[in-house]
Amino acid sequence: MADPRALFDLSGKTACVTGASSGLGRRAAVALAAAGANVVAVARRAGALKSLCAEIGPAAAHVAADVADRGRLNALRDAVTAPFGAPEILVHAAGVNTRQAADDVTIAEWDQTLALNLSAPFFLSQALVPAMKDRGWGRIVNFASLQTTRAFPGGIAYGASKAGIGQLTRAMAEAWSPHGITANAIGPGFFPTELTQAVFSDDARAARNAAQTCIGRNGRLEDIDGPLLFLCSEASAYVTGQVLMVDGGFTAK
Repeated sequence: MADPRALFDLSGKTACVTGASSGLGRRAAVALAAAGANVVAVARRAGALKSLCAEIGPAAAHVAADVADRGRLNALRDAVTAPFGAPEILVHAAGVNTRQAADDVTIAEWDQTLALNLSAPFFLSQALVPAMKDRGWGRIVNFASLQTTRAFPGGIAYGASKAGIGQLTRAMAEAWSPHGITANAIGPGFFPTELTQAVFSDDARAARNAAQTCIGRNGRLEDIDGPLLFLCSEASAYVTGQVLMVDGGFTAK
């Protein structure tokens, strides 16, 4: 039997990670590079991306861009392809959560949320899939949420977008997995990121969320590494169209 650790080796692969300037996107970029991949980090904040690339080293490049800007989609495709060639791995971690009550959400805020959280993962994937088809190998990892299946206060736009991610992931698998491209999603629980500052700044609230899990704690950034590398590697060759909840059992209760 061959060494099963080789299944997780990403040497020679190129990964594009959106939302890489902070939080789980940043952690994903670091983990993929540690597994041997070249990484193209994408986000709007150039300074944070430069810091990330300095940490990773020569295996990283960055593109400062708004992934929700459809008018720049072809330019973005070309920019992420330039440093190391067309990526075989695409991780969609960019997202926004306005945390507004249903009665207060404006049309502009609704459109902004769905454009970044739902439309951008599809259209960027659509732009990069042809090169994956040519290779006969690709990995797409979307970021779902607890709100993919549950309603939270102040989460009507965000929840709608993340529920859409669940179905988008299945539809991507149906469309592209015959070409060797798997499409899956990670559904994080409560992790300490910019999007969850309101949660973790309130100790009592954070403790209540931890108590909702089976494990009894909230997520740590390193908890995302194993599931992500599994879904981005040969180890998950027969897994597609799935949402893997990385939530300490929050949704199991």
